[in-house]
Amino acid sequence: MISALVTVVVYLLVIGLIIWLLTYLIDVIPVPEPFRTVARTILMVVGVLIVIVLLLQFIGALDGGLPRLVR
Repeated sequence: MISALVTVVVYLLVIGLIIWLLTYLIDVIPVPEPFRTVARTILMVVGVLIVIVLLLQFIGALDGGLPRLVR
């Protein structure tokens, strides 16, 4: 159980670091403001969805794979 918690913490740190880096790059690249806002919003939505899937896998609600049509 402890190893699973450590794994989740490491995943969250890596995801947070990647999201921070991409947010920084979006702010540094000179693009017009509407595109920057849309890009940041999409980045945050994707990041939150990744964290939700990670937490659902941690509690066992997901089997860890993508949905398949045939089992």
